[in-house]
Order: sequence, then C-alpha cells, then structure tokens
Amino acid sequence: MNIKYLLLIASSLMAFHGLDAWADDAPYPNRAVRIIAPQAPGGGVDLVGRVIADQLHLVLGQTFLIDNEAGAGGAIAAQMTNKAKPDGYTLMIGYVATHGTTPAVKKNIYDPVKDFTAIAMIGGTPNVLVVNKNMPVNNLKEFIEYAKANPSKVDYGTSGVGTLNHLIMEQFKSVTGIKSLAIPYRSIGQAFTDSMGGQIQVIFPGLSAASPHIKSGLFKPLAVTSEKRNPAQPGIPTFKELGYPAISSLTWYGIVGPPKLPEAIKIQLNQAINKILDNPEIRKKFADEALNVMPMSSQEFENYIGDEFARWSEVAKNSHITAN
Repeated sequence: MNIKYLLLIASSLMAFHGLDAWADDAPYPNRAVRIIAPQAPGGGVDLVGRVIADQLHLVLGQTFLIDNEAGAGGAIAAQMTNKAKPDGYTLMIGYVATHGTTPAVKKNIYDPVKDFTAIAMIGGTPNVLVVNKNMPVNNLKEFIEYAKANPSKVDYGTSGVGTLNHLIMEQFKSVTGIKSLAIPYRSIGQAFTDSMGGQIQVIFPGLSAASPHIKSGLFKPLAVTSEKRNPAQPGIPTFKELGYPAISSLTWYGIVGPPKLPEAIKIQLNQAINKILDNPEIRKKFADEALNVMPMSSQEFENYIGDEFARWSEVAKNSHITAN
C-alpha cells in the first residue's frame, strides 16, 4: 500500500508539473495579469489603470487586475516591478513620477529606462493649480498676492516627494517668490480629501484627476500648464497666457514591465494598447477626463521616458531639489 501510495503521489506531481509547463508554453496571456498602480485609489493613475485593465481584458481575453501600491513617489511600486519575473504577468502604470521626476530627485534608486521594459504610452493631461473653494482668491494674480501676504495659509499637498505636482509647484514658487509648505501624501486623492477638510489649501494635480473636484465646485482652478487651453476645461487660462511660460508640464501615463521582457510579449501588449487607444469611445472617455491619448511604439515610448528623465533632472538640479 505504501508503494502504491507513493507512486500515486509521484504520478500526481508529474501531472501537475506537466500542466505548469503547458501553462508556460501556452500563448500569452493564459492567466490573470497584475498591473501595479503606484498610487492609492482616487487619482489619475488609478483612473487610467482601471480603464486600460478593463479594455485589455476585452482585447486579450484574460483578467487584468489593478494592484494599488502607493508610497515614496511611486518608487515602491517601481522597485517591485523591476524585481518581478519578466514573464508579462506583472506590469505597471509607469507615469511621469515613477519614470521622470522621482528618479530625478532621488538619485541612484533605479534607472527609469534601463531597469524597465517600456511597453506602451497611454496619454497625458496638463497640470492645474487649484485652491480650496474657501480661499478668498479667484484668479492667479489674486492667489500670488494672497500667498505672499499669508504664507502660512497656502500649504500645498503632493502625491509624494519628487512627484510632478511637487516639482512643478516648487518651480512656480521659485518663479513667483511665494512661500508655501509642501505636505506629501500617498496619493493625490488623499490630498484632495485633506484639502476639503481644511488641512491644506492648494494642490497642483493633473487636470484629469482634478476635473471631478472642479466640476463639483469644491475647488477653484487658476491656471493649466499646457500650451493651449484644454477642451475639457476651456474656461481655465494657461500659465503661458498669464505671463508664466516656464510653468509647463504634462502628467503622462504608460505601461511598463520588468527588464528583459520577451520581445513578443512587449509587441503584443503594445499592439493591444494602441488598438484600445484607437477606439473612438475610449478616446472620448479619456478626453472627457481631460486626457489626450498618445499612442507610440515601444521604442518611441522608451525614448520619451529618457527625454522626460533628462528634463526633470535638469529642473531638480536648477531648483536644488533632492530627496533621500
């Protein structure tokens, strides 16, 4: 009986490993795919991630699950992705913070190009300076005057040290001479919550994340960082037209994976995402959220990341912004 029992176990193990090997050899994807979102729920990263995850499920026929891993300006999620097995089952929403500003101010944590596989660009939205509805200002000029007269009443929230909403506000402070204390949060959604509660007064988020709060009337928009006014919020002037052309930025989002991701999987995902972005309904859905789609090849996206990292490294250097 013992021998028969051992043979039965051995046979079962062989069958199990055979199925496991079959799964590895089966066409990708043949099981659920994890997409790490480097912010808590409620921000632009989460919004974009869930739209893309739902659409990838429809296009590729497998479940794509969003896993929110907030903290350290996205560095925690980025390092988790970097160390993941390069098999296509761990992906990440790589965005301007994780692959532009955070590595620009936190030296030697990872290389945003070499330590990842750039898969596909999704799109971008400008940043917008917003203030709590109770702040007694209605335009940028009034805000600057108020901030200079009341430096203790214009604390601003960020989604972490080194994120774009941190760097662009610091650049704005440098240009205008205002004083404002940065309060880091695990996500921009948490910053909005605290601002509604009165703990902070100012935020400089992506327009996509800010739009619902602007439409609700809880926040007043003062200016956007784009070259032209955004069609989703045409009433908001640009910093350029208000005399601050240097205040320019784009909160962009894409999909990246661990380094050495197989070329075939990279191409398959890039083609699937570009197909999604070509869908008029998805383009409109993103446009309604003030986000313009920006389809690219994987190589074009990799080049874009490199350019963004170089740009924000220069801004951080000139503004003397560093973080541990």
